[in-house]
Amino acid sequence: MANNALLDIFRIKDLRDRILFTLGVLVIYRVGTFIPIPGINVSAIQNAITASQAGSGLSITGYLDFFSGGAFSNFSVFMLGIMPYISMSIIMQLMLLVFPSLKKLQMEEGGSKKIQRYIRYGTVVVALMQSLVIRQYANSIPDAIALDNRFVFTIFAMLSVTVGTMFLMWLGEQINQRGIGNGISLIIFAGIVARMPGAFWSLYQEMLNGLNPVFVMLAILMFVAVIVLVIYEQRGQRKIPVNYAKRVVGRRMYGAQSTYIPFKINPSGVIPVIFASSILTFPIQIASGLAADVRWLQSLQRFLSPDGAPYIIIYTLLIVFFAYFYTQVSLNPIEISRQIRENGGSIPGIRAEKMEEHMSKVLNRIILPGALFLAFIAVIPTIAQSVFDFPVQVAYLMGGTSLLILVGVDLDLMSQIEGQLRMHHHDGLTKKGRIKSRNL
Repeated sequence: MANNALLDIFRIKDLRDRILFTLGVLVIYRVGTFIPIPGINVSAIQNAITASQAGSGLSITGYLDFFSGGAFSNFSVFMLGIMPYISMSIIMQLMLLVFPSLKKLQMEEGGSKKIQRYIRYGTVVVALMQSLVIRQYANSIPDAIALDNRFVFTIFAMLSVTVGTMFLMWLGEQINQRGIGNGISLIIFAGIVARMPGAFWSLYQEMLNGLNPVFVMLAILMFVAVIVLVIYEQRGQRKIPVNYAKRVVGRRMYGAQSTYIPFKINPSGVIPVIFASSILTFPIQIASGLAADVRWLQSLQRFLSPDGAPYIIIYTLLIVFFAYFYTQVSLNPIEISRQIRENGGSIPGIRAEKMEEHMSKVLNRIILPGALFLAFIAVIPTIAQSVFDFPVQVAYLMGGTSLLILVGVDLDLMSQIEGQLRMHHHDGLTKKGRIKSRNL
């Protein structure tokens, strides 16, 4: 009987335990999205969100609810999701570039653990700020708060939501250590997947109510085509050849060898889209929560509407910026060139002192089209909503952050499983070639 990759996964005890542990953690996450914070009237919140979606298409509350896996409309303890941690990670990355002392601390022994500790402390601060805004949002909805004492409700809400975010961060770390890996992204992935049945059911209901089936077929074809393009773009790479001369290590002589450095078309994967979404979500959440009391925040809320041109332009610019920023952080041409020279390597046709300039030029040329492609995928929900008048959930599912995360995390998950199978001398998931990790 031929080997079956799916059966091989469960024959390997270590891999089986990791997958089952990961599934168990994701089940805990999904259960938590239905546990509301104390003192909240969930029905009033859901009615308000439904009304906002029906009146304005791609609404801010619908956006937050979709990417939290429905936790926002449930006003659950996980309603902020993992976004405060991502926001604080972005802030820390920027601080490492601005403050040399922090960069020096990171390079010291044990410095990375200290930086991670600072990120955790900062996550608590960001979560407390966002939870206070959420309290204001609940206060603006009639009959949303069931407790008479608003101060007690504020304390309950802030503590519940902040603890929920920190618990999700801990669950992500547990998936990294004891599960299949890539825990933070898998949590976001699970929230989006959980909304898929509801999105397809909404599409079916719209078809019964008169939505043109031809538009639906065109949208499905576009959806499949975009998935193929995303996979092709995620796996595309530019190979830079490197030659190593003969060298003596101890009593052994190592012969000359040739290899290459693979620079992906999109080295940062889906990270720029997640970072851009997180950066925009923070002011949007503050504006939506406090708009009822502050007039200029009402203008900001309208300005940053997800279906408006200003939002699309700012979103695109942020994606391009973070594509360059994250690539420079993760693929430093100066550091790569130094390591090549120290190991006696050289790039054919390039002088040693010009190596950094050559790599920087190559990276700049491949990052721009990759970043623009990410930005194009990110605005597809707005196009689908305005042209085809699709349900909001379907529009979010068809593009933007959701599609990139679904495809990207799935590729990375398959890569992790593929590596485990081959390490135990089993066939991989694919008959030809190998699935390459994106380093999400």
